[in-house]
Amino acid sequence: MPSRYVEMILRAPVYDVAQETPLERAKSLSARLANEIYLKREDLQSVFSFKLRGAYNKIIHLTLQERARGIIAASAGNHAQGVALAAQKLGIRAVIVMPKTTPEIKVKSVVAYGAEIVLHGNAYDDAYARAAEIIKAEGLIFIHPYDDPLVIAGQGTIAVEILRHHPEQIHAIFVPVGGGGLIAGVSAYVKALYPQIKIIGVEPDDAPSMHAALQAGERVILDQVGIFADGVAVRQVGEEPFRVARQCVDEMLLVSTDEICAAIKDIFEDTRSIAEPAGALAVAGLKKYIDRTQLRDRMLVAIDSGANMNFDRLRHVAERAELGEQREVLFAVTIPERPGSFRQFCDVISTRGITEFNYRYSDPTRAHVFVGVQMLAASHKKSELFEALHAQGYAVVDMTDNEMAKLHVRYMVGGRVGGVDNERIFRFEFPERPGALLRFLNNMGKRWNISLFHYRNHGAAYGRVLIGMQVPESEQGQFQEFLLNIGYPYWEESNNPAYGLFLS
Repeated sequence: MPSRYVEMILRAPVYDVAQETPLERAKSLSARLANEIYLKREDLQSVFSFKLRGAYNKIIHLTLQERARGIIAASAGNHAQGVALAAQKLGIRAVIVMPKTTPEIKVKSVVAYGAEIVLHGNAYDDAYARAAEIIKAEGLIFIHPYDDPLVIAGQGTIAVEILRHHPEQIHAIFVPVGGGGLIAGVSAYVKALYPQIKIIGVEPDDAPSMHAALQAGERVILDQVGIFADGVAVRQVGEEPFRVARQCVDEMLLVSTDEICAAIKDIFEDTRSIAEPAGALAVAGLKKYIDRTQLRDRMLVAIDSGANMNFDRLRHVAERAELGEQREVLFAVTIPERPGSFRQFCDVISTRGITEFNYRYSDPTRAHVFVGVQMLAASHKKSELFEALHAQGYAVVDMTDNEMAKLHVRYMVGGRVGGVDNERIFRFEFPERPGALLRFLNNMGKRWNISLFHYRNHGAAYGRVLIGMQVPESEQGQFQEFLLNIGYPYWEESNNPAYGLFLS
């Protein structure tokens, strides 16, 4: 199968719209990780993403009759821009269906290329369903973002460019994976010519569609996916990309939100450019691979796939980058409620810098404190810090990997109350648009009291909300039905230690 794609890739006329992007050595990363690290800078394309390659290759192969019918795509961003640019170049009518949650900057970018915009639904699946209705009504040609051999071949031209640079020295190429079009094209070409080069895919750990499919031996549909790396938030990989990946992909790695944020920072420090979360996936996976294998003195390539980052997401990225680099640890500690106790606590922390200290009176004898501590020196280890605190009689709960604590509780310490009966705590993802909260409240009606509410904008398509509701035992069944009907992704956090220490 790989050889089938080689000719298609070499014949793809993507340079009508795309440029050959540099393979740039990351000096700081290379020195820190003791390997030769190179970034394939697809963020430098005119649409700030690799997606225009596959979109153009598909559209240029349409017949004159098909072009006359016009084209349509469903996308929340990068694919939309690629399709719109290609259509403008070829003088074809283009309709782009985008979720209503799509940031305005991306909508404006697509409009600037002359495409018609249809805003529908809250997520890609909603936009895709609406696109299908328009296709049925108007006969437009659908341009799939990843499950199409011509799209895959267009993305595969990235591999041609990478292999022009000392291919015999490359140990592994790290590729971000969403629907699978990019890794299918890259792996098919590389394995046909240099099968010894490892192709390693990288996905967020909350959107592991290819990882799950390869483990199961068949495509699976994830119940839900995380939305931080929205460019790869796909519930099911494409049929053709999966078929190629089974033959050509050596390994899939999963990385956390914190690790992605740390990789965005790494790319910035080497290039002074800001990758979007999906764009930094490959670097996050590369770092994880080196840490696991203790690899040294090898040439590793990571595809920096895009830079369509919303400015207001940078605050969230900056906050989480230190955690992803394991340069900060978050924890809750109980200290005596008496003069001098904070100074004694700081004595145990010693030379480590305190990055965050959130305090809430608990009772006359003790206080619960939410603490962030820098772990910059090589000698600073989380386990040693906790052992030192335990030795002094402090009760410690590690919050470094507690998503509820990092997203909400750290900003809420001080909101503790007593006497709230039958309280249940949930994390929700609301579509970031007007009316989402009202829809939630209308569905809930007057049945249950909201006892806690925290929302903080993170610049994403979905807002993250923490809600407490008082639900009597006799109404648990009705409440569960309400949760199913509302249709928003949710996680119950009633047993989360961060809630018990700071909010209940």
